[in-house]
Amino acid sequence: MAGSRLPRQLFLQGVAAVFMFAFASLYTQIPGLYGPEGILPARRTLRPQGKGRWQQLWETPTLLWEAPLLGLDTAQGLELLSLLGTVLALGALLTRPLRHPLVYLLLWAAYLSVCQVGQVFLYFQWDSLLLETGFLAVLVAPLGLPPNHKQAPQGRPGGVSPHEGLPFWLVRWLLFRLMFASGVVKLTSRCPAWWGLTALTYHYETQCLPTPAAWFAHHLPVWLHKLSVVATFLIEIAVPPLFFAPVRRLRLAAFYSQVLLQVLIVITGNYNFFNLLTLVLATALLDDTHLAATSSTSRRKRTPSSWPKALLAVLALLLELAVYGLLAYGVVHCFGLEVDWEQHVVRSRTMAEDGDPPHHVCGAGGWVQPFLFSAPRWVQVRGSLQKLCAAVPLSVLGTATVALFLISLVPYSYMEPSSHGRLWTGAHRLFGTVEHLQLANSYGLFRRMTGLGGRPEVVLEGSYDGHQWTEIEFMYKPGNLSRPPPIVVPHQPRLDWQMWFAALGPHTHSPWFASLVLRLLQGKAPVIRLIQNHTPSYPFHKQPPTYVRAQRYKYWFSHPWEQGRWWRRQWVEEFFPSVSLGDPALDMLLGQFGLQDKSPPRARGSSNTLSQALHWIRRQLSPLEAPALLWGLLGAVGAIKVMQALLGPQSLPRSKEEKHKPVSQEDSVAASKQASPAPNISSSSQTPRRKKSP
Repeated sequence: MAGSRLPRQLFLQGVAAVFMFAFASLYTQIPGLYGPEGILPARRTLRPQGKGRWQQLWETPTLLWEAPLLGLDTAQGLELLSLLGTVLALGALLTRPLRHPLVYLLLWAAYLSVCQVGQVFLYFQWDSLLLETGFLAVLVAPLGLPPNHKQAPQGRPGGVSPHEGLPFWLVRWLLFRLMFASGVVKLTSRCPAWWGLTALTYHYETQCLPTPAAWFAHHLPVWLHKLSVVATFLIEIAVPPLFFAPVRRLRLAAFYSQVLLQVLIVITGNYNFFNLLTLVLATALLDDTHLAATSSTSRRKRTPSSWPKALLAVLALLLELAVYGLLAYGVVHCFGLEVDWEQHVVRSRTMAEDGDPPHHVCGAGGWVQPFLFSAPRWVQVRGSLQKLCAAVPLSVLGTATVALFLISLVPYSYMEPSSHGRLWTGAHRLFGTVEHLQLANSYGLFRRMTGLGGRPEVVLEGSYDGHQWTEIEFMYKPGNLSRPPPIVVPHQPRLDWQMWFAALGPHTHSPWFASLVLRLLQGKAPVIRLIQNHTPSYPFHKQPPTYVRAQRYKYWFSHPWEQGRWWRRQWVEEFFPSVSLGDPALDMLLGQFGLQDKSPPRARGSSNTLSQALHWIRRQLSPLEAPALLWGLLGAVGAIKVMQALLGPQSLPRSKEEKHKPVSQEDSVAASKQASPAPNISSSSQTPRRKKSP
């Protein structure tokens, strides 16, 4: 079996990059969302209940309990955690020594701390997915520098520890749960758009934040949309079991199918760091041989010469062809695909609703593979002391892997209530104990297609006299009919996202909306910056409006012949009534939802050096829009990587003595043996004389 050291390093770098984007994106929005003048002040969520310190920390696991010890309020503590998380993740992305379990534990703890006070603005599946992935990174990260550039320790075959790669299989299991559940819930929801293969005729214009490419995708032929839905079901339901396939090429085919799906989603929609995080999880399908990009000559050297290996290769090829054939037959049979050669279209019939689709494919058979490979490695370790030393981490990580697998079965079984009830009671108890730590979560994206009759959109309006109303345009969500959809990935404007959810029902289903209206009537600058970072673009920047109301519209993409317009809309109804400061209706809503915080805010320690530093950093970064800040971070990472490559040890010239030193025949033979690739040994275990840059 090919090694997984390079994919693990790629996974750890990817997790660090996602943490960096998540923390930096949230940092830009903290004052408007959680500050004392924000929509949902974070200080309301942390109120001591007279419990012990450790009990309080266990029940609400957040480091923000310690913010007062630093002279900070809860919002300032959020800013500090976000800044430290961004810097720490940036360091782990750039340097290998910082890809340590302790670093990923700190990143996970910081993001968990933020989520504990994030309230509705952090109730997204990708936030839970990042927490679960971040905890797996703690187990995947090596305790020390991998022996890439040193000889393998004595007693350890090929420099590969028995426990290496064991937790990495949990990453593959997480990717399976995410993708398979997202496919199955589309069918179990009985959504007519998914069952009728017409979901993508609505999706591009009804998703939260479309990109300009979504407009073009929306106007593709209907038959191509239906075919795309078929491909979605294929990639999300039929392909995930191949994550555990014993044939390497099947796993690579599954990997590239996931890459294709995620890239297409990125092109047509702004889904923050979610698609990048999914691609990071997909690295668990790769191996060292594939990532090392070996030459064709080395591949020929590794072709099996003995007849058992040749027979095994032929059987693997036959199995691979059989799987591809089965997938093709299943797609054609289940969806009735037919080619109309006269009209040059592909026809597909509506799926028959005569029974439930398969719900529960566990992949447990493939999950035991890491133990089958770890045990022989441990047996091959020479020496009693070395065996004992290798048994300790193998036992610890093996136990943790089994425990996390059992825990994950509980939320995964939510798809099928009957299997959920038949689960071992010990798994339920274990999950209940650590549920608040979000070590395992349930997933299922796009369960039902919304906006089948048009995209619902809430438009805020302000007025000074109650007669002349001016629309309040957001930076990212649809509003102005002539403004093209923006590209904001990997940033997530969380208020814009919640406005999309608010439009799906009455305003009473979104209690935070009343608080947003109150802050706009008060003219609070932090909230206004969530709507328009450039203050003069906000129509009421000189004086807050006297009245605020909200209307619900239906939006559609414009037709191709409508020049200069990206959207068309139609008024539906009043979403939120006209209110002003002191209005009894507004006060009643705020009191009903518990949003009237009558307790005075804690005084900010202006003399506190740390508080002053946070205020200075905020003042320097506030003029930048969040997408520009995140892309600036990405550009800085790229520039540093280029400098590391140019100034690395490989570019150092050899000394004159080394140039003129003759090479003996024995050394040349030994060097050729060392340079030749060997099967079942990861490329990172080969030992060049000079260290590579991190």
